Amino acid sequence: MSKKSKRQVRKSAAMKPSLAEVSTTGAASGPGYRDFNPDYKPVVKDLKRIAALAGTFFVILVALSFFLR
Repeated sequence: MSKKSKRQVRKSAAMKPSLAEVSTTGAASGPGYRDFNPDYKPVVKDLKRIAALAGTFFVILVALSFFLR
């Protein structure tokens, strides 16, 4: 059997804090971290439109199932 080799971790990647760690600790030192405020209004609008279309098509399929029997 061959020996297993361990994967080396770069020090720069291991020492860099993730975004989740920075936001939970509150120790962010940069202009980008505190100013991040996403606007999800267009996404919510699109999801509502998709749900309305899916509901409409479902009702049409149920109605057609009664007429096509």
